[in-house]
Amino acid sequence: MLNRRRIDLILEREIIEAMGCTEPAAAALAGAKAAELFGMKPESGVAIVSPNMMKNAMGVSIPNSTLHGIRAAVSLGIAIHDSSSGLSVLSTVTDKERAEAMVFPLEVQIDESAPSLYVKVIVSGSGHSASAVISGEHDRFTSLELDGRKLPEVPMFFPECKSFSEDDFLATLTVNDVMEYASSLSPVIVSLLTKAVDENTAISKAGMNEDWGLSVGRIMNRASSDPSCLDDAMRKAAAAAAAGSDARMAGSVLPVMINSGSGNQGITVTVPVAVVADYLGKSHDEMISAVAISELVGIILTSHKDRLSALCGAFTASIGTACAYAYLLGGDEKILDATINNMVGNLSGIICDGAKDTCALKIYSSLIAASVAVELALNGKRAGGEAGIVGDDSLSSINHLTRISHEGMEQTNRTILQIMLEKGK
Repeated sequence: MLNRRRIDLILEREIIEAMGCTEPAAAALAGAKAAELFGMKPESGVAIVSPNMMKNAMGVSIPNSTLHGIRAAVSLGIAIHDSSSGLSVLSTVTDKERAEAMVFPLEVQIDESAPSLYVKVIVSGSGHSASAVISGEHDRFTSLELDGRKLPEVPMFFPECKSFSEDDFLATLTVNDVMEYASSLSPVIVSLLTKAVDENTAISKAGMNEDWGLSVGRIMNRASSDPSCLDDAMRKAAAAAAAGSDARMAGSVLPVMINSGSGNQGITVTVPVAVVADYLGKSHDEMISAVAISELVGIILTSHKDRLSALCGAFTASIGTACAYAYLLGGDEKILDATINNMVGNLSGIICDGAKDTCALKIYSSLIAASVAVELALNGKRAGGEAGIVGDDSLSSINHLTRISHEGMEQTNRTILQIMLEKGK
């Protein structure tokens, strides 16, 4: 029997509000918590981060600031010294805090052995110290210390869940389970997904109306602003998602409802679905059911590949969106299964080289691939087990994609970071 309550809890945990790129936000949150514990103005600090945290924060603009990178994010968090806003910690930065962050003596170290998502901030002064560690999830504190003494463990957000990540449970969910779940949503989840669509659509519109970053969405929307066919609508949908990323990566202060710890993924699994549902004349309930599918598939795929890896999250999120498209177009379990296979057979090698303005390009390209995957599936065509890493069914394909991410792309990830660090010298 499908455990709906457990899935509800996962969605409530994963689909939350954040401002700006979530890696700098997490770094700032760790800095804010460490300073908050310290209780007075620290004299210096150290930030120890994983390679993936360093990579994902290097090129993205920080909201309410002209700064970039881990050093700036942690320093701003320390200046704010209040963690109560969670991943929206950077939403109310003052001129005074910006000035303090600019001159704060912070050393940044990379720990090659740290988990993929990891940041530890230590602040000290007057013979005292405090530290905060975020690991595994962008707002999950796994260790808090004051003067070397461990503080009580932070309680789990959802005690009914076996663990925070729920990877084992998510791995058991099938395409049929996802569709069954989406067929009957609780009022709480309907409200949550509606908020996600509304907030992410707002930043998409900001990206369309102003010149942010590369303006991928704004420029590509010119050819599809008034869709006359489904293909046009899907291009408009891709442009709308890219526009949201344009604004977010360039430092927009508008909040985003994230998916799997990523605002770009949150935008990708919501905004395009709403655009296509509107073109098809679907009801609000039908649109929200489709969003539930895209959100849940995105979370399932992330649980396989890790939140931060060398495999681009725009691609895996777009697989979720492709499934939502197939659902809106009347596709059954077999169509969704074929859609996933077609996506894996297409863009499975797309790399993540950190958060920056070109994320909008990858979102647009991945969503165009999603429209192709769905069209092929609806016409009875699917990539089969004889094709490269594609499996006989979607579960096998996802397992192969997991191996590529974990086993095959570790050196790729190290090389990407090395190139980025060399460029920054």
